[in-house]
Amino acid sequence: MSLLQKTIDAIKPLDQVVMAKAQEYLDGLLKPSGSLGKLEDLARQVAGMTGKVKNTLTKKAIIAMCSDNGVTEENIASTPKAISMLVADCMVKGKAGVAVLGRHAGADMIVVDLGLETDVPTEGVINRKIRRGTPNFIKEPAMTREEAIRAIEIGIEVTQQAIDEGYQLIGTGEVGIANTTTSSAVLYAMTKESLDLVVGRGAGLTDDALQRKKEVVRKGVEKHQPDPNDPIDILSKVGSYDIAGMAGTFLGAASRRTPVVIDGFISGVAALIACKLCPEARSYMIPSHGSAEPGAAIVLRELGMEPMLLMNMRLGEGTGAALAFHLIDAAMYMVNHQGTFDEIGMVRTN
Repeated sequence: MSLLQKTIDAIKPLDQVVMAKAQEYLDGLLKPSGSLGKLEDLARQVAGMTGKVKNTLTKKAIIAMCSDNGVTEENIASTPKAISMLVADCMVKGKAGVAVLGRHAGADMIVVDLGLETDVPTEGVINRKIRRGTPNFIKEPAMTREEAIRAIEIGIEVTQQAIDEGYQLIGTGEVGIANTTTSSAVLYAMTKESLDLVVGRGAGLTDDALQRKKEVVRKGVEKHQPDPNDPIDILSKVGSYDIAGMAGTFLGAASRRTPVVIDGFISGVAALIACKLCPEARSYMIPSHGSAEPGAAIVLRELGMEPMLLMNMRLGEGTGAALAFHLIDAAMYMVNHQGTFDEIGMVRTN
């Protein structure tokens, strides 16, 4: 049996008994029932994952999947492909946006090279390179089906190893110039929503470049006709290694009953892929923010989720996940430290 299938088979529902106990405990805290809203939802969800009402998620990591994309040749990105390697290098050095915000949240960076054209010169990157960038999906499929599965399985392996090393909370991140184009193509193939709703400006395209990007997405999907009911077929034809790797992270975390945070648009598309492969994986996902990329709203709708933060962010990298770590910390701290009605000898009346 493949690692992918073993991982899917290992993903089980949340523990409803423990979640009921968590709800009872939350209702007994010194506050009106439900008055802390999504903080209470987080506490209950995490309890269902871990099997414990009280949790402390102190060891955190953001796993960033890095890859170059051949579709950059179509002039649908505002920066050259060479920037991908530089951003990955800055992640390792602690200088990138996600590294800074992650460090502020007490998280470590795990940077994985799945397909950068140029090797990162700084030590610390996990080299699991499948190929030096994907082909241009306007001309040929982005990868073989076997490569798509391999990228997912690398994501699973890296994530499960991190959890085995003691990480209790995982965030998803990515690097790859033109990966809003690949994400838009994957989302378009899955939903056939209007291109105006699926395709955004990415790192800041002009009006003309945005129209060209929409046309590239349309042509790529029409050329390859990916099966909307087969997420691996979609990935292999118009996707990217970083999306596939993040899908593996979502599945790997769920298989180990570990909370995993969705970042923005690209990460959300990977979450959709993971849910198509295993619907139960959704139970282990925590949304972070509402990305300014228009397709992000469709992703959240498809996932049936609401963002915790609205910050007008569209950097990606895992920056939204890093900010969400603070809210998850707050939810855990609330359960562990807030007083109860029983402690003050008072009966709750609402």
